[in-house]
Amino acid sequence: MSHPGSPLNSVNAQAARGLLLDLFQAAVARVEGRAATVAALTDRVPSETALLAVGKAADAMARGAAACLGDDLVTGLVVTKYAHGDARFWRDTPVAYRESAHPVPDDASLAAGRVVADFVTGLPPGLPLLCLISGGASALVELPRPGIELDLLRRANDWLLGSGLDIHAINRVRQGMSQLKGGGLLDLAGSRPVTGCYISDVAGDDPAVIGSGLLGPIPEAPLPRGLPDWLVQMLQPVVCDAKPRQATRRIVASLDLAMDAAAAAATARGMTVHRQRKPLAGDAAAAAQAIVATLDRGAPGVYIWGGETTVALPPEPGRGGRNQHLALVAATALAGRSDIWLLSAGTDGSDGPTGDAGALVDGGTIARAAVQGFEPLACIAAADAGSLLAASDDLINTGPTATNVTDLVIALKGRPAPS
Repeated sequence: MSHPGSPLNSVNAQAARGLLLDLFQAAVARVEGRAATVAALTDRVPSETALLAVGKAADAMARGAAACLGDDLVTGLVVTKYAHGDARFWRDTPVAYRESAHPVPDDASLAAGRVVADFVTGLPPGLPLLCLISGGASALVELPRPGIELDLLRRANDWLLGSGLDIHAINRVRQGMSQLKGGGLLDLAGSRPVTGCYISDVAGDDPAVIGSGLLGPIPEAPLPRGLPDWLVQMLQPVVCDAKPRQATRRIVASLDLAMDAAAAAATARGMTVHRQRKPLAGDAAAAAQAIVATLDRGAPGVYIWGGETTVALPPEPGRGGRNQHLALVAATALAGRSDIWLLSAGTDGSDGPTGDAGALVDGGTIARAAVQGFEPLACIAAADAGSLLAASDDLINTGPTATNVTDLVIALKGRPAPS
């Protein structure tokens, strides 16, 4: 706030950190899977329906659908990430429950892919299918094209995740390796009515990209350049059916809704909000530098960004993910300042292959880590931001959040402390 007596005139570190965590939680709560699905299905006339839920928010979304459908839920299947659901909830129901791996598929992912294919093709003719799709579906269920074994699939995913490509490009490649992606699941559904409800984890909320387009539509984008020859040889064209089947597709939760909720929570606390409309994208370090530049020249208040950056990984990366990488680069630029705090975290509660959601850094982060012997530039070069941020006690651990709408960066700029 700009007027005398504003909370930004007397902000302290504990209050600043508490505020940012509260705003992040408000954003996540707004796009929680169960509530989002209930809201989407409330005005739907119940009828006998089969249910398929896939993704990191699959368990929560399926619970919402089950509450709405009641006895009209004939049969169902939920596939989610390890420890992101509770099989006990589905006992004594017509819904089967499975877990598999993310972000790199494992044997359980391939088994889940076959189960999904058998489930869909084995449904009674004409029975409508409700598909609930959230981020993570690409790794959690996979039925590779003939000739692609798990070791090749894992090698491809490892390369893609460390390539620096954005999720649109990564999922475009995944479609060329899969019998389910790129509309393959919709093909298996045959002529039955299919409805897809999505929690979007991609910029633009494109169903062709979320979950690598299990229900289509077929993407028009070409394969990205610079793929290694061994990967190109694995890929097959993703082609449209001469008479493409149609699905009803609906976005039930998105990054915009999460950002709206964070902004509303900040406004309710009397804060001035500076919402950044351009989505975060590209290199995480470059994004961090641009964020700090915006904060440096900006007025006091709460700043909100959303999107998904990338990190090109070295051959043997350390601990961390793109949010931790972004936060550490920002902390390096903010070292010694007493007026800015910055949170960068994944709305799904995880950041890369770690169990941490991200980090909340300030002007003292680098000094706290230095006491433990950590040097920021070395950690950045080694993609080992998580080790330093653990030493500075700046990591955020929320556990699974039952949603996934990419990443949020929320910063607070106060007034510098008197010298």
